[in-house]
Amino acid sequence: MRRVSRRAVLWTAFVLVHVGVAALGFLLPNEPMGDVYRVYEPWSRQALDGRGIVGITEPWVYPQLALIPMILAHAFAWIAGYTVGWAILVTAMDAVAFAVLVGRGRSQPRAVAAGCWLAFIVLLGPVGLYRLDGFTVPLAILACLWLVGRPWVASMLLSVATWMKVWPAALLLAAVIAVRRRGAIVLGAVVVSALTLAGILIAGGGSSAFGFITEQTTRGLQVEAPIATPYLWGALLGIPGFQVYYSSALLTFQVTGTAIDPVIAAMTGVLVVTMVAISVLGAVAAARGARFASLFPVLSLTLVLGFVVANKVGSPQYLVWLVPPLVLGLVLRRDWWRAPAALAGVAAALTQLVYPLLYGGILIPEPVAVTALTLRNLVLIVLFVWMLARLGRLATVSPALHSPHPSDPGGPHADRLLRRTERHPPSRAERGPRR
Repeated sequence: MRRVSRRAVLWTAFVLVHVGVAALGFLLPNEPMGDVYRVYEPWSRQALDGRGIVGITEPWVYPQLALIPMILAHAFAWIAGYTVGWAILVTAMDAVAFAVLVGRGRSQPRAVAAGCWLAFIVLLGPVGLYRLDGFTVPLAILACLWLVGRPWVASMLLSVATWMKVWPAALLLAAVIAVRRRGAIVLGAVVVSALTLAGILIAGGGSSAFGFITEQTTRGLQVEAPIATPYLWGALLGIPGFQVYYSSALLTFQVTGTAIDPVIAAMTGVLVVTMVAISVLGAVAAARGARFASLFPVLSLTLVLGFVVANKVGSPQYLVWLVPPLVLGLVLRRDWWRAPAALAGVAAALTQLVYPLLYGGILIPEPVAVTALTLRNLVLIVLFVWMLARLGRLATVSPALHSPHPSDPGGPHADRLLRRTERHPPSRAERGPRR
């Protein structure tokens, strides 16, 4: 009975959280669901009406498969319009991943992970629901849970998600490094990418196949990005030449200031070097015998954070990228991952405070809003450095010391946890060490 009650509580919380956050999109200021009806609906309607397909007949800021969920949302638009249809679609996807995560409710670590995911949704607010990133998160969670037992399926899910938004490529890269059956990971990604590119070429979109890459490299510094913080403070302090402006071409707010062009030009290289350096550390840890349960959650979260911290684009919905590695970490070793999850929750709460609540104070810089955004960026940097240090330890400390260490995320039997079904009660390895 207690197990049934736990599952009932989790599913009740799931419904309340998603209904509440979806409603907040209509109640909070600064249109947190604006992208849905301003760009997703017109793009998808244009394709359905035969007036051209973004990413095929014209370059697009997103990979081509991003159009699929935008079109799928029309299936629910009859209920209360396209925006509500989008919320229903994302909620349905979350429900699938939530069901796999919770199972029959017998595993306490999975229940904790599910509860933390719901808390994160509340803390980040409607921007996490009313963006394309929100659709890719449940795909990534499913993939993370299946990487050990179903690497082919996991790889294909991550690849599909990557062809919607690029960020799941960080999880795919971490999987190639940390999963023993890396051949299945690579081949799954190759199959999905080959089929996608073949479809693009057949549709006549060869010249726009990788437009989402060139579109990103030509962008300026988005106002919320960590690298934009000094320029935002310059605008707040009234320093000549520093200001926040709207880019009508990219539909986003950016910053400008003295000698900003070299910074913009350097950021793509900085991002690449950051990701390569993290990958090398992960590869060294894997070569030294680090287990999947110890390595993958840390490596994937470090890569995702590197994607955020070293990026010249810093949209508030990027915070949802942290969820899949944190969920898996909590499933495998909740005692160690509670603190990083809590810090990520702080970053999510500060993000919602900035957008949509105080966003006017970012566009026309005001001290409270700029300070809140600065604190959010500092929290992300601290979390990134923390994970980088943990990854460095995995790469330098003897593998024999990984499992017994009380702060190590993953024990000697943790790899097996992802293979077990919910028919079995949590083992001692799942419960963590006795205190």
